[in-house]
Amino acid sequence: MSFVLVDTPRPHIALVTLNRPERMNAMAFDVMIPLREALEEVSADNDIRVVVLTGAGQGFCSGADLQNAGKVPNVEGLTTTSIARRSMDLLNDVMLALRRMNQPVIGAINGAAIGGGFCLSMVTDMRIAAEEAYFRAAGINNGLTSAELGISYLLPRAIGSSRAFEIMLSGRDVDALEAERIGLVSRTVPAAKLLDTCYDIADRIISFSRVGTELTKRMLWSGMEAGGFESHMQHEGTAQLYVRLTTENFDEAIRARRDRRPPTYED
Repeated sequence: MSFVLVDTPRPHIALVTLNRPERMNAMAFDVMIPLREALEEVSADNDIRVVVLTGAGQGFCSGADLQNAGKVPNVEGLTTTSIARRSMDLLNDVMLALRRMNQPVIGAINGAAIGGGFCLSMVTDMRIAAEEAYFRAAGINNGLTSAELGISYLLPRAIGSSRAFEIMLSGRDVDALEAERIGLVSRTVPAAKLLDTCYDIADRIISFSRVGTELTKRMLWSGMEAGGFESHMQHEGTAQLYVRLTTENFDEAIRARRDRRPPTYED
């Protein structure tokens, strides 16, 4: 049984599903390593324009598997300290693989996003939540820190520092309605409409040019990491001029608007 499924529910859309519902898609290495491999493969598929990431069953991802973490590869002869370091690197690599995907990634948060699952959701480019979804930075509840897998970087940037501090230090649940109100997710929808809502957003993105959407994603992430306003504007300007001067996209958009038809981008 594969713990990661990849489907194409509509043209140019890949649905990547964590498929271990009996464990609420917990982050065992038997799940996370195939997930990283699947993400890298989908990213290299030039037919795919948008990716939707979700979980099977009632949970999105419940974080660390406390019963069976799975096998860490290539650690023979290492001490516990070295195995722990390499284990964390394997999980970090999943987050980086999501971050580096060529395509925009929509997180379809169908249920609980706990601990590392909360972190996983935060690395998607946008999040749509089912009404049953909730988020919990659970490390603090388990005698650890809530800061792992990039969440202490991403969460304050998404919802502001005060809310991020409160959520991560209290370890409380954030339900879907609150998540929408504070900007943690873009919107909340009934569970039955979750995937179709994500696919509709994806179809709209697909109607735009490939290079335009890919560079917009890159500029948004670059802006989150930028050291200064002026330097980031220079990066934005270079990207905009690159598309304007090396494609016919802008002229085609003007023609299509004049002719009252959808544009056809050939970049």
